[in-house]
Amino acid sequence: MAGGRGYVLEARGVTRTLPEAVPVTLVRDVDLAFEPGEFVAVTGPSGSGKSSLLYLLGLLDRPSAGEIRIEGREAGALDEGERARLRLAHLGFVFQFHFLLAEFSVLANLLIPMRQLGRLSRAAMTERALALLDQLGLAEHAEKRPDQLSGGQRQRAAIARALANDPAIVLADEPTGNLDTENSRIVYDIFAALAGEGGKTVISVTHDMELAARAARRVRIVDARIVEDGR
Repeated sequence: MAGGRGYVLEARGVTRTLPEAVPVTLVRDVDLAFEPGEFVAVTGPSGSGKSSLLYLLGLLDRPSAGEIRIEGREAGALDEGERARLRLAHLGFVFQFHFLLAEFSVLANLLIPMRQLGRLSRAAMTERALALLDQLGLAEHAEKRPDQLSGGQRQRAAIARALANDPAIVLADEPTGNLDTENSRIVYDIFAALAGEGGKTVISVTHDMELAARAARRVRIVDARIVEDGR
């Protein structure tokens, strides 16, 4: 199937099977397409394939069959360097654990992906990073190390890092799994604003059905298959 009109991210006939003695299928026959500005929650039982699907959409894994398209570009034929470049330019990632580098300041953590992409001057990178931290209420913590922040602040810093290269798509894997209720709501307020006001496509895997209900679209996966996709 050709790239869809206006879709920023597509999975077409995607299956992922681990070639073990007894093959294990993580994702089977998935067809999904995402438009700019969508806020999507991916739900399902533990072990159903949610994270596997997210890693495929984020080019962190390769499908055994089918295609992943990023803004119309099919990623299957790309080598690892090209895939890394595509991830840096178009995708931002937020995980359950923040994965901020402990030895660097919050500001330095944001600058790392920007330097890897090499799109901006040093001054422009710093200006953008500081603006993101200010937007997320972290301006006064820019020079602190991650271990000097609260859990909620660390996750907001991780979101700022995910936005460093101004990606069209933000992928989040259980981003509130280690947060209390108040901080979980803050994270989902940020995601809703990124989609609704920022025009970014936000796709979040979550077990929290209260938070999933806030997404405009919900995709449910059970036993490696999509069983529900609705708004």
